[in-house]
Amino acid sequence: MWDQNKISKETMWEATVTCNPEYDGKFFYAIKTTGIFCRPSCRSKTPKYKNVSFFKNAVNAEKAGYRPCKRCRPDLKIKNYDPLESIIEDTKGIIENNYWKNIHLHDIASDVGVSRFHLNRLFKDRTGYTPRMFLEKVRIEKAKALLLTTALNSTEVGYQIGYKSISSFYNAFKRSTGLSPSQFQANYVETTTY
Repeated sequence: MWDQNKISKETMWEATVTCNPEYDGKFFYAIKTTGIFCRPSCRSKTPKYKNVSFFKNAVNAEKAGYRPCKRCRPDLKIKNYDPLESIIEDTKGIIENNYWKNIHLHDIASDVGVSRFHLNRLFKDRTGYTPRMFLEKVRIEKAKALLLTTALNSTEVGYQIGYKSISSFYNAFKRSTGLSPSQFQANYVETTTY
């Protein structure tokens, strides 16, 4: 099961107890009582030493009948899995794929498995935007593309990208670009005809 010449069991146990990310990918540990295997950096509750088995790789742990931990995702082929970054990427994906809908923060938070307060704080810490600000950014980028590539007028664009009120669309667009939608469209036409 394990080549003792590489890393001692004591070192592996110490890395497990301290959740040391430097050992991620070098070994995996499995917990006999739960049937789950983890990365050394996993922040799950520290198991009892007598209930732990060590494996050189995730494949061996799975062959021994263990399931991958849902927190640290040892089944993913990346060295360091950051579950918080996964939440951010999932949130971005939900927003980018549903920007025209009336999206609510509590629904997104439920989809990614955290509270809306935690999601709002985490998203802002990691991206510099709240989810609502990111939604506005995505909508404005889509609006700019529609204004430049379709024959839709600014009112139609505003509704198509999810705004329920044209004044809200105009305000958001001007806040983002410094121009009204029609000024943006006219400015682009002027700069491309020279």
